[in-house]
Amino acid sequence: MPPAHPFDDDELREECGVYGVLGVADAANFVALGLHALQHRGQEAGGIVAYEPETGFNAAHRFGYVRDNFTRQSLMETLPGMLSIGHVRYSTAGSKGAAIRDVQPFFGEFSMGGAAIAHNGNITNAEALRRELIERGSIFQSSSDSECIIHLMARSLQKDIPERMEDALRRVEGAFSIVAMTRSQLIGVRDPLGVRPLVLGRVAGAYVLSSETCALDIIGADYLREIEPGEMVVIDDNGIDSRFPFRPQSPRFCIFEHVYFSRPDSILGGRSVYETRRQIGVELAREAPVEADLVCPVPDSGTPAAIGFSQESGIPYAMGIIRNQYVGRTFIEPTEQIRNMGVRLKLNVNRALIKGKRVVLVDDSVVRGTTSRKIKEMILDAGAAEVHFRIASPPTAWPCFYGVDTPQREKLLAAGMSEEEMRSHLQVDSLRFVTLDGLYRAVGEAQGRDAGCPQYCDACFSGDYPVAPSDMIEKGFQLKVKAAE
Repeated sequence: MPPAHPFDDDELREECGVYGVLGVADAANFVALGLHALQHRGQEAGGIVAYEPETGFNAAHRFGYVRDNFTRQSLMETLPGMLSIGHVRYSTAGSKGAAIRDVQPFFGEFSMGGAAIAHNGNITNAEALRRELIERGSIFQSSSDSECIIHLMARSLQKDIPERMEDALRRVEGAFSIVAMTRSQLIGVRDPLGVRPLVLGRVAGAYVLSSETCALDIIGADYLREIEPGEMVVIDDNGIDSRFPFRPQSPRFCIFEHVYFSRPDSILGGRSVYETRRQIGVELAREAPVEADLVCPVPDSGTPAAIGFSQESGIPYAMGIIRNQYVGRTFIEPTEQIRNMGVRLKLNVNRALIKGKRVVLVDDSVVRGTTSRKIKEMILDAGAAEVHFRIASPPTAWPCFYGVDTPQREKLLAAGMSEEEMRSHLQVDSLRFVTLDGLYRAVGEAQGRDAGCPQYCDACFSGDYPVAPSDMIEKGFQLKVKAAE
């Protein structure tokens, strides 16, 4: 398998999207549509499990895009039934290579029947749990941290599958939004901090669980509500049973979902993702004004913030960079020569517009900085007079351990450089990031960030980890504050 993004490894990627449907004929077809809408959350592989009383549980796991696999009638006919769940995946950068056994949903056969589980997030004590389970006789089939949940469920003494799942998840640390299924139940769970999203919808009498609301829209489902942090919903023919099996904690939803991961047409916490990103641009224009001729987004993720920056600053908005929408994993074998072409395979400068202009480029983040330098060079090659970067997130200085593919800390540009040092490294006329308080204002926190009890998980910016990454600490990772204490 080639990498999901063979031409650009300089961006953060959400690792998973989950989806489930109960109560409609050929539920797997609805799941396939939902996964297609969640493709941005994982492009490496996908899987669907369905249940039908006569044939039992049936599964299909495939590498590649949803559209290339789960649109074939011959495949979808093998997934009958009115209950189905699915998962799209992007593995971590440090993984040893893709294997079909790592593709979710995972399935387990228990004394009271089978169950399948799809997990979005990351278990921060997975290695410790895996060691313990292997010592007690468990045999793992994958390298995924999510498989720990199945083994913990198998060892539980509880009487039914939802209770076994509760029992298992009480042992788990980190972030989890889970969609699972038994022979008759659709189950959704969020961790007590609610780090990753999960929403509930309804269509034609059927219930739907999804990572984002945009995947409800694709099947015409009505959005009902978010699954609450720490909540488990068990849905069957009798309706929804809601329970809260975990110790209550102050929620810490991932703020980067607002910045980048979620689609702009989704709703998070009752807020339009598009409007939040536009407001980030407004905050940037207030915090970091600049004299320029054009405001141009780095497509596509920088577009809403660039619109907000333009509206607030009065500087005209323009499409100075055009994205080639058709560069994918199958475009061409990524030889070293092709790799050196870098972002030019994906982005091209609108030369007639850029020449002689002072340009403000608005992007969602700076990770390693390699892509930013290449884009700057493209803009200058096109004849721009000045290049100013405005970034719609604070400096990314810390890795994420809760379900986001992040480089090691020493590879993050902001981990070792100040804002001015980064500007010099990128060789641009100016570089400014939205402040952490500005980002919080953009997501609706008028007073900014509460340093004593942050309203969101912002560890990638602040180093304030709401759940200690115990496996990484065991390997020598140093926390920002707790290690000093």
